[in-house]
Formats: sequence, structure tokens, C-alpha cells
Amino acid sequence: MPTASSTPRPDGSTSPEVSGAASTENQSEAPEVSRLPPLRADSTLEAAITSFHEYMVRKGFSDNTIKAFRNDLKIVQNFLGADTKLHQVSTQHLHDFLEWLQHARGKPCSAKTLARRITTLKVFFGWVHGIGVIGTDPAEPVVQQPARTPLPTILRDDEISKLSRAAQDYLWDRNQADARPYVLVNLLLQTGMKKAECASLLISDINLTQPQSPEVTVRYPEERHAHKNRSVILHPGIVPALNQYLEQYKPEHHLFECTPRNLEYVLDEVGHKAGIHRLQVGFETLRWTCAVRDYRTGVPEERLRQKMGLSKISWRETREKIFQLAGR
Repeated sequence: MPTASSTPRPDGSTSPEVSGAASTENQSEAPEVSRLPPLRADSTLEAAITSFHEYMVRKGFSDNTIKAFRNDLKIVQNFLGADTKLHQVSTQHLHDFLEWLQHARGKPCSAKTLARRITTLKVFFGWVHGIGVIGTDPAEPVVQQPARTPLPTILRDDEISKLSRAAQDYLWDRNQADARPYVLVNLLLQTGMKKAECASLLISDINLTQPQSPEVTVRYPEERHAHKNRSVILHPGIVPALNQYLEQYKPEHHLFECTPRNLEYVLDEVGHKAGIHRLQVGFETLRWTCAVRDYRTGVPEERLRQKMGLSKISWRETREKIFQLAGR
């Protein structure tokens, strides 16, 4: 059942914000384009948002952009009040709104979402000011906050050793030997491939014809992803475990004939068995751990970029994170 809480309007009154199934943040419906009365300084915020929607449609904004702006502005409208006059909105009100978003709304607001909502404020009020409705733009002094994603977590050297030993315990279990945890953990630590790539591996993508230099190939059928196709040499120590795994599970097509979620469970279980509790052992953790280990051992940047299947543009941000994680 929806719940309501009061939030301050610029005129000092309060306006309820509805949350739950009927939350306006999740509404994607937009009014049909129509001829609207011209905006004035004493027009309501609700009327201005409707006019702005018409403007976006007329200018050919993408559907995704229109939806994002519309939903962001609905949250602004709920906070400030639909009947608030445009000339009443001040920079302080927008700062109060952003403070509420981050600390008092009760819903997490990621750095990326916050940056987008600041952009929404700047575009909307910049438009209202630009067409001469208000004399000053209240959003102009609001400082844009770049969406900086936090550094990923990686395993320490001692944790890598513990994880490898725990995976090996499954392999050598006298009662119920299981080669899958060992193969999965070592495959990810050696290749740094993504979850989707791992789940899509075919048996034919594993080449064991040269036991001293086994190889795994990551393939993408789409031409636009051609830069992600690559082959990675594996450590020869994985060959006996791979053969044991193939004999035990007898996969017909894909190397791992289970859901990606099941593979996540396997990694999480091995992590707990290894006594690693400060982070969850998963695909992303092992991918970044592999990248940082390779960098520390002197793998050239270009080869590391190719190994991770990244474009030169994507590599720029990834490269900086690897440097930070490696303690450069």
C-alpha cells in the first residue's frame, strides 16, 4: 500500500510524496503533445514540466531521454509542490532537494543517478530561463557532480592462495570429488573473463591439444563486438582438472551447462569455504584480481587490454582503476 510523507514546498507549505507501487518515479506515461498556453513566471511547476515534455518531443529527444527527464522532474515536482510558481524556485530550494535525495528520501541514490538528476535540473531550468520565462536560472549555480564509480574490490595475495586451496579441496575430496569449483576459479583467475563470456563458453572453445599450452577462446558472434574476441593461454596445471571435469559432468555443448546464477553460487561457496568474508567472491572480483595480478607481473598494457576484451575507449577508465588497485 502506498505511503505518504510530507516534504517542504518553496512557499512553506507541505506536499506529500507517494512511494510504493504507485510511485511517480516509476511512471513512464507522458501526456500527449498538445498546444499549451505560453509559460509565465507565475506558471506552475507542473505546467512547465508539461511544456518541457512537449518541447523534448518536438526537438526529437530520444524516448529514453524523455522518460528519464520526465521521471526525474516528477520527483522534483513532488518535493517542491506541483503548484509552486516558477519564480518562487530558488537555488537554495534545489540544493535542499539534492540534499534530500541523498540523505533523507530513504531510497539509495547512486553517484550516476545523482549526476543525471543534476543534469535534469540544469537542462530544465536552463530551458525555462532561456525562453525568457524567468529572469535568472536557479540551477546555474548548482555544481555538477561527476559520476565516479567506486573502485572494485580484489583479493589479496593470501586470499588468492586460500581460495585456490579451497577449490583444490573439492577436487581431491575422497567422498565426493567435484572438479567444477577448481576449473571455474582457476579459469577466471587466469583469464579475467566476464560472467556472460564464461557462461557462453563452448566445449570447442577449450583447446587441450597442446597440454603444455592449453588455450581458451572467447567468441562474440556480432561484428560490433569483434574487439572482444580473443584467445588466452592457460596454465598447464589446469589440464588434468579440465579432463576430470569433462569426464564427471559430460557437457554436450557449453562447458558449463548450468545457469550463470549457479556458477555464482559455486564461487560464493568456495569463497566461504576459504574463509573469505570481507567481500563476496564473484565474477567481477576475480576479473579485477586477474587484471591487477597481470599488471603487477609486467604484462604490457596493450596485451592486458586485449586479454580483458576492452576497446581502447573503455580501457582508459579501466586502466586508471588498475593503476589505483595496484598501488601505483
